[in-house]
Amino acid sequence: MMTNDFHGVQLSRLGLGTMRLPLLPGQTDSAAIDEKRVDEMIDYALAHGVNYFDTAHPYHGGQSERVVGRSLARYPRERWYLADKYPGHQIASSYDPAAMFEEQLGKCGVDYFDFYLLHNVYENSIQVYTDPRWGIVDYFVEQKRLGRIKHLGFSCHGSLDTLSAFLDYCGDKMEFCQLQLNYLDWTLQQGKEKYDLLTSRGIAVWVMEPIRGGKLAALSQEQMEPLRRLRPSDSAAAWALRFLQGLPNVKMILSGMSNLEQMVENVDTFTQDRPLTASETTALLALAEDMKDAIPCTACRYCCDGCPMGLDIPAMIAACNEARFALSSGIRMRFDALPEDKRPAACLACGKCAQICPQGIDVPAVIKELAQAMEKIPDWAQVCRQREEEALRDRG
Repeated sequence: MMTNDFHGVQLSRLGLGTMRLPLLPGQTDSAAIDEKRVDEMIDYALAHGVNYFDTAHPYHGGQSERVVGRSLARYPRERWYLADKYPGHQIASSYDPAAMFEEQLGKCGVDYFDFYLLHNVYENSIQVYTDPRWGIVDYFVEQKRLGRIKHLGFSCHGSLDTLSAFLDYCGDKMEFCQLQLNYLDWTLQQGKEKYDLLTSRGIAVWVMEPIRGGKLAALSQEQMEPLRRLRPSDSAAAWALRFLQGLPNVKMILSGMSNLEQMVENVDTFTQDRPLTASETTALLALAEDMKDAIPCTACRYCCDGCPMGLDIPAMIAACNEARFALSSGIRMRFDALPEDKRPAACLACGKCAQICPQGIDVPAVIKELAQAMEKIPDWAQVCRQREEEALRDRG
C-alpha cells in the first residue's frame, strides 16, 4: 500500500469513505447496514495497509458512525485512523458543537478523533462557520489543543470564491481540505484552481468522489478504447485514481466503496505508484471534455453587463454543464444560497445576453434548462430539516 507522511503520521494513500456502505439484502433504508460485510471490507483494508476511515453524522441515517466504530474496535486503536465531521451545514440548536462532538465520540466508541472536519463549507454554511455566535472554529481548535482532535480540517463543496473566503477567515487553523476532485471536475468544478489555491496556502488536499460516485468507473467501450491503447491492463476506475496519484499535494484519496470487490480492485491500484504520464493525462482530460456535452462559455462576462436582473450568467452556464453530466445537490445548494432575484428562475428571457455573446450561445435557453434541472434536485435545506428531526427522535 502506498503511503504518505502527514505531519509524522504514515497514512495509506487510499482511505475508506463510509457514505455508501453495503446494505442488508433486500433493504433500501440507508440505515440498514450489513455489518458482516462491513467487517469483511475493513478486515481486508487493514490487512492490506489501508488505515484511514472516514465517517460523518449524516451518513446512513446516523448509523455509519456506530457501525464503523464497532467494526474498527475489533482492532488495536493504533492500527487505524478515524475521521468524523461536524455538520455545520445542518446547523440548528440540536447541533451545538460541544454536544455534537461528545455524541460523535460516543457513537464511534473513541475518546479522540485522529482527523476531524468542518463538514461541507459552501455558499450557505460558510455564514454559519464564520458566525461568532456559534464559536464553531474556536471550539474545535480548543479540542485540538486538548488532544481530542489530532488534526483539524474541513470539506468543501463550494465555489472557488467561497473556498478562498473560508481560507481567509481561518485557513491558518486548517491542516487539510477534503475536496471533490477527479479528472472530470478538474475543469467542470474548477478543481485545478481549487487544488492550486490550497497548495499555495500550504493546506493538504484530501480527495472525495475520485470516481464521481461510480460514473467514472462505468465508461463505455468507445470511451475506453484510447485509454486501453495506452494502458491495456488498467480499468476505468484505475485511470481515475492514477490521475490523482500524480498530484503531489493530494495526501489522501477516499473512495466510497460499497462491496469487497471494489475494495480489492482499489487496493490493487494503490500497491504501485504509477501516476499518469503527460501524454496519458492529456488523453484523459480530452476524454473528460468529450463527456461534458459542454456549452462553450469562456466566462468573458460580456453577457452580465446588460442583464437587467444582474445575474451571474457564466456561473449558471457552468452549473448547467455540470447538470448535463449528472444532477447533484451541490448544484442546487449553490443557488439556494442566493436571493430569489439572483437565481436561474429570475431570468426574464429578454435575450440581451444572447445578442452580445461572442460564442453565440442561446443564454436564456441555457438558464431555463438549468432552472428545470434544479427542480429535479431535492431541496437541501428540507433534507437537513428532516435529518435533524430524525436525529432528535433518535435521542429520545
